[in-house]
Amino acid sequence: MRQQQKMFDVICMGRVAVDFYGQQIGARLEDMTSFAKYLGGSSGNVAYGTARQGLKSSMLARVGDEHMGRFLREELQRLGVDTSYLITDKERLTAMVILGIKDEETFPLIFYRDNCADMAITAEDVDEDYIASARCLAITGTHLSNPQTRDAVLTALHYARKHGVRTALDIDYRPVLWGLTSLGDGETRFIESGAVTEQMQEVLGLFDLIVGTEEEFHIAGGSTDTLQALNGVRKVTDAALVCKRGALGCSVYDSQIPSDLDGAINATGVRVDVLNVLGAGDAFMSGLLRGYLNDEGWQQACDYANACGALVVSRHGCAPAMPSKEELDDYLSRAESVPRPDLDPKLNHLHRVTTRDRSWGDLCILAFDHRSQFEQMAQDLGTDVSRVSVLKQLILEAYQESVNELELQGQAGLLCDSTYGQAALNQATGKGWWIGRPIEQPGSRPLELEHGNIGGQLATWPQEHIVKCLVFYHPDDEQDLKTQQESTLSEVYQACCQFGHELLLEVILPKSLSQDQVHYIDAIQRFYDIGIKPDWWKLPPLKTPMWVQLERVVNHQDPHCHGVVLLGLDAPQDELIDGFAQAQGCSLVKGFAVGRTIFGEASKQWLAELITNEAFKTEIKQRYHTLVSAWKHTA
Repeated sequence: MRQQQKMFDVICMGRVAVDFYGQQIGARLEDMTSFAKYLGGSSGNVAYGTARQGLKSSMLARVGDEHMGRFLREELQRLGVDTSYLITDKERLTAMVILGIKDEETFPLIFYRDNCADMAITAEDVDEDYIASARCLAITGTHLSNPQTRDAVLTALHYARKHGVRTALDIDYRPVLWGLTSLGDGETRFIESGAVTEQMQEVLGLFDLIVGTEEEFHIAGGSTDTLQALNGVRKVTDAALVCKRGALGCSVYDSQIPSDLDGAINATGVRVDVLNVLGAGDAFMSGLLRGYLNDEGWQQACDYANACGALVVSRHGCAPAMPSKEELDDYLSRAESVPRPDLDPKLNHLHRVTTRDRSWGDLCILAFDHRSQFEQMAQDLGTDVSRVSVLKQLILEAYQESVNELELQGQAGLLCDSTYGQAALNQATGKGWWIGRPIEQPGSRPLELEHGNIGGQLATWPQEHIVKCLVFYHPDDEQDLKTQQESTLSEVYQACCQFGHELLLEVILPKSLSQDQVHYIDAIQRFYDIGIKPDWWKLPPLKTPMWVQLERVVNHQDPHCHGVVLLGLDAPQDELIDGFAQAQGCSLVKGFAVGRTIFGEASKQWLAELITNEAFKTEIKQRYHTLVSAWKHTA
């Protein structure tokens, strides 16, 4: 036997698709009007879920050569899932599923899989060295239903057995995918079929681990009596059998089948209020594989599995509902006191911050989200305010050139508004930049939102856009003002959590009140005290002792906070550079988000038609380059 380095903990082979989840819970699928798009498919979900549990997973499947195929590939890659054997099929479209949540018992489901990409995988797509490079090969049952995919599965299993790779099967029985019910009936979970039982039993002996619900073991074992079915499976395989038993938890049968279902290794399930059972099995498998592949014993593996399933059934969606390793461990430490994981503040925060798509290093953000300042410039110069939109396009062009010249990819970011900068936002979106958008009515105190209801706004935003909210706040504000502003900020924060957007909270002390920098520390502590945990803070440069205090507060309240970016207001460059130096050594400060210091004077000259487009861009670039150089020198 050739010895191969184990590059992967698990290779997941089977269905990978795009899930469109209806957002109107309680409605018929016919009546749903909007859908959320997620990665789906049982094997895709397991690859995603195991990656969140800290395993190095890889995906063996096919996707179409189109937008949805690219979406699945990018979603897996964001989690660190290897996609080197996620094949792009030039002739078929990516599989799709439309799902809904009617009530606790009703989950309408339609599979769109006619000649889809993931069912076109062949034995030739399976590389022996690739299979040998994993500790485990995890298969889902759908691929046993078609001669071509079955041949591919058998080839992969042959290589796995040859190279000592563990093999796991999630029975994942969907009668519609075996041609046993009408095409639109994806909801039916069980139909007896001797032919399906026979085809399954032909391959069960090739697995070390077999996982399924009682009904799935019924089809695998050829009996609707669970004990008889388990005995039927045991006759053809020595695999460890893990039977999922709903709210009761699960049972592991690693040798002879006992005389009653409870006469095995039993792990009690955690009782939660069910929102959505779809995807719970994939979450269960992800948690189980964490414990199984880390050799933590069946009890621990099943505890992981049950808890993963419990968390997912309380949430919308499959893949995005999968818990992170940190989140799962926190839940297990206090599961009995969390009957509604979807309502637990700590758990929801952990899910939000430990499943972010990416982290950021130093950021050199150009902020040109100003509205009132540009309007005032135009008014003072007697020019049409519509020219501000053109000016913002030129600022973006200058910034793009600077990013390329300074090789800032991964550190590039901008703050831009939709009032005058929508075209610039559209062009910047999708480049991998940090992008923030303001929501506040400029200069408002108490805080008001520029475009009204925050939920209505966020429903139309690209997911990558970060909500930027500026509040003029002081700990010494009168109570009525303080209450009003805190209420608005809480509403904004909750909307960001609901819609999955990060929040940058910019805090500026009103000029009419004390400017002692300790008030920034007090204000931030107050926001944490009322449950607001922004992903980012935007603050003016502080003195070094204040950064020490702030870092202590933030690390205690939310160690997952991305950090602080420094604002510039209209400060001279020298003052900003001194502020950079004061922040040196504070790991919380991740960069700057400066605007008027860079573009202020040049914008007035351009609006007055005193300089050309190119001269304007050159001035922007020079001043931006100076700040980037100063930041990198002090960082």
